[in-house]
Amino acid sequence: MASGGLVAPECCSLAMPRQSPIDQLRKICLALPDTVEKEAWGEPTWRVRDKMFAMFDNNHHNAGRIAVWCKAPLGYQSMMVEQAPSRFFVPPYVGVNGWVGVRLDLDVDWKEVAGVVNQAYRTALEKPSRTSRTTRSRKPKAARR
Repeated sequence: MASGGLVAPECCSLAMPRQSPIDQLRKICLALPDTVEKEAWGEPTWRVRDKMFAMFDNNHHNAGRIAVWCKAPLGYQSMMVEQAPSRFFVPPYVGVNGWVGVRLDLDVDWKEVAGVVNQAYRTALEKPSRTSRTTRSRKPKAARR
């Protein structure tokens, strides 16, 4: 094989060994009930009940890393980025909504990754609190006819 056993599906993606992090990540995600994999923006994403909870990052926009972006509960992103900035980061686009990035191109603790993915899955299944929902203005009952 001319590529020397490396996988690089796109010209701007980092080359990964055949035993790539995507295989282990896919195994973790698809082990969760009702999870489906769907490609979006050229990358695999994982969803439960049509709600995305994880997205693979294969050198997205030449950021120089392979990672997974995970939905996270309030406060988790800042805590993890502060405690371990070499492993966790604020991903583009979804980071403003609290998602956290976990690097998969360093020395990976797959139990930790599985924990973050499981939390993302549970977070995606949670119903929004009443205070976070946008309320529609309604006419008072007496004014309706």
